[in-house]
Amino acid sequence: MILPKNNRLSAEQVAELTAVVCEFGCRIQPIVGDVRTIYAIVGDERHDLMISRLEGLPYVDRVDTIQSPHKLMDIKSDLANHRVRVGGVTLGDELLIMAGHCTLDPKNPNRFYETAAAVKEAGAHAIRGGVWKPRTNPYAFQGDHRSLDILMEASRRTGLPVDTEVMDEEQLRMALDAGVHILQIGARNALNYSLLRQVGKAIAGRDTVVLLKRSIHSGPLNEFISAAEYIVNFGNPNVILCPRGTQPGLDGYRNHPDESITPLLKERTWAPVVVDPSHSVGKAAYVTACSLAAVAYGADGLCIEANVEPAKGLGDDPKQAVTPAALAGLIKQAKAIHALRRSTLSPVTAS
Repeated sequence: MILPKNNRLSAEQVAELTAVVCEFGCRIQPIVGDVRTIYAIVGDERHDLMISRLEGLPYVDRVDTIQSPHKLMDIKSDLANHRVRVGGVTLGDELLIMAGHCTLDPKNPNRFYETAAAVKEAGAHAIRGGVWKPRTNPYAFQGDHRSLDILMEASRRTGLPVDTEVMDEEQLRMALDAGVHILQIGARNALNYSLLRQVGKAIAGRDTVVLLKRSIHSGPLNEFISAAEYIVNFGNPNVILCPRGTQPGLDGYRNHPDESITPLLKERTWAPVVVDPSHSVGKAAYVTACSLAAVAYGADGLCIEANVEPAKGLGDDPKQAVTPAALAGLIKQAKAIHALRRSTLSPVTAS
């Protein structure tokens, strides 16, 4: 990781850095922060001669080598001070709430508009809504690209950013062209490294945020963090880690709730953690308890399925979506726990 003496380097200086590291089989990846740009060395950085030559350049302050497999996501990397912002919320300072339908119904846009307005009234900062949906059953409703217009109209009506899942390059392009603020990578694609690379390339230079869900099958935490590294590697560090329950499930719950991994993630990476309690437990009656547990474990936010009429919703909404009234009560309790954590725990523990 190369830290320049000035906030940013000129094109000529970057070209000089690139020429040096290329001799050792590496490349330079700028990581643009709010105030300062740092320059990651992608490749094997354990070349003493390369480091010496870089540190000898007059515009280089220092070169930090990171032995962690996550050069960018590691909590000790120079992105440690990066903050992700969504809907006016700086994650880590204020609890982020995202809420909305599992699946948009292109035949009934008004229900989604009503839900969007209701979740905003309840205290949500962003709207979630599934335009395209991965389904185990090939005959189940897979979503409809026409729903993208409904999603963006809800954003215009409420003034809130929107989140939707993308599963391939075409959906990625359509979502970005439409102005989707938060791209969701679902549990089934969490280890689809080709898609992760495509997303990383597509959002480079944008303020787009990626909500990366944990793989549907329980695996090492380093695998989860490495998936985020694929995205951040292209220069946009606006990535959120999202535990959402894993398989095999726990009897009575849809999945095995995994909000307890939050402090483990925070020991290893600077990335904010937003928990999805809806998919974790799979039943509306349990969502509040799972949400409060997640915040108690240190989550920076929640991504919740909500619907003004859950029983009439598509996808998972009839089973696991909460009503706006229940969401409002949940948010009030969650904010109280979040405030308690911030007031009683040390900054390192509470971050």
